[in-house]
Amino acid sequence: MAEKSKQTIANQKWEAKNKEYANYLKLRTSARSFIRNKATLEDIEELKQLVKEREEFLKKGE
Repeated sequence: MAEKSKQTIANQKWEAKNKEYANYLKLRTSARSFIRNKATLEDIEELKQLVKEREEFLKKGE
């Protein structure tokens, strides 16, 4: 069995300590990848509306 590199171990330790932020980063990466590589025009139109709604929600919370 191959040994894990020091960097892999360090990454796993960081991820364990920062689960919520690591999950946020994974979700953000997935969303960007979907938009860049798979989204149709219909998907993009829907996403624009969702972004607009989210933006309004966040502005009200300030």
